[in-house]
Amino acid sequence: MAKKNKTKDNSAPENDVLVEDVMEESEIEDLEDIEEVITEDEPEEDDADKKIHNLEEALLRSRAELDNALKRSVAAIEKAHKYGVERLLNELLPVVDNLEHALKNFSDESSAEDKEGVELTLKSFESALDKFGIRPIYPINEQFDPVKHEAVMTSQDPEKENNEIENIFQRGWELHERVVRPARVSVIKN
Repeated sequence: MAKKNKTKDNSAPENDVLVEDVMEESEIEDLEDIEEVITEDEPEEDDADKKIHNLEEALLRSRAELDNALKRSVAAIEKAHKYGVERLLNELLPVVDNLEHALKNFSDESSAEDKEGVELTLKSFESALDKFGIRPIYPINEQFDPVKHEAVMTSQDPEKENNEIENIFQRGWELHERVVRPARVSVIKN
């Protein structure tokens, strides 16, 4: 022990601890034991690095999921605002149909004022629907489109092309390019 104290560096401050003193205090007998202690600490650092990496990945995934959820909710809100009146429209369409039938079926004895009143009521109703993006599908002389039209009957006419709409029985309606009710039509089949 006396030799170890003599080997102390005189230039080292008194508070510095030498490797030999540490070895003596912890009763480590040779340098192999020190290497084992050092290498045992390294896996803990690797585990900590792995945990940090896993937590960073989980944080990034959580952020991405949150961003996606936010985008989905914004899209759902926009869709609700855009198409929220669809149920109301389905309830109001029979009223429009009845006003159209009333115009077609006025008797000769009816006054011009009555007919004009129903026409103005129908026009104001349609303009109110148009303000909310609700537009009629009135496909006279167009080609049949199964998305926008419902074929009620077919007929033959050599002067017209196949799949051309000949007659409209009931107007269809669309809400912002979404068909709420297809137009009921007759289609030419030669």
